[in-house]
Amino acid sequence: MNIALFGSTGRVGRELTSLLTEAGQPFQALVRSPEKLPPKSKVRIIKGNVRNAEDVHSTIEGCSTIISCLNTDGDDTLTAGMRNILTVANEFKIKRIITVGTAGILQARSEPSLYRFQSNESKRRSTRAAEEHARVYEMLLKSDLDWTIACPTYLPDGKLTKSYRCEAGFLPEDGTSISVQDTAHFVYTEWQKHHYPCTRVGLAY
Repeated sequence: MNIALFGSTGRVGRELTSLLTEAGQPFQALVRSPEKLPPKSKVRIIKGNVRNAEDVHSTIEGCSTIISCLNTDGDDTLTAGMRNILTVANEFKIKRIITVGTAGILQARSEPSLYRFQSNESKRRSTRAAEEHARVYEMLLKSDLDWTIACPTYLPDGKLTKSYRCEAGFLPEDGTSISVQDTAHFVYTEWQKHHYPCTRVGLAY
């Protein structure tokens, strides 16, 4: 059961790559700069760009699950890439996709009709990245895929504790942070256990 992995050289992606490798799980990774991803025995590295549909096709072919740890890159790479991913997933009849978003696209507890980034719960001055992630969420909502979006709050480098809180649709109360390592652990565990189909999941300590 191969995994097509996007964003493997990013912060969460690197940690997830390590977890998959330690477990002996084969996966195929699309990267713009292969030198950023150390050679690993069960990894097929595809050099390319998620904006290129042919590169996405090559990455997903032969896989049964898609995991995206893509960042926003300061432009529309995230949404442009997701359009390609969803098109190819449909072509190969792949149903399962797990992505990493942001706590900003969870519902606000104080104003449940709003995303957190639209409410006074968000402390960020810029909403550009959250808006990109919200567009991805809305694309997945309209798809017929079995999706899960991991939505971590403030994301420092830290330790793998395997002890954190998860809540469907909302950020766990008084949650202020979760490490990159534990975010990757949630994605890995969700791939194994499939606890949250078609759900945004807030992550925090």
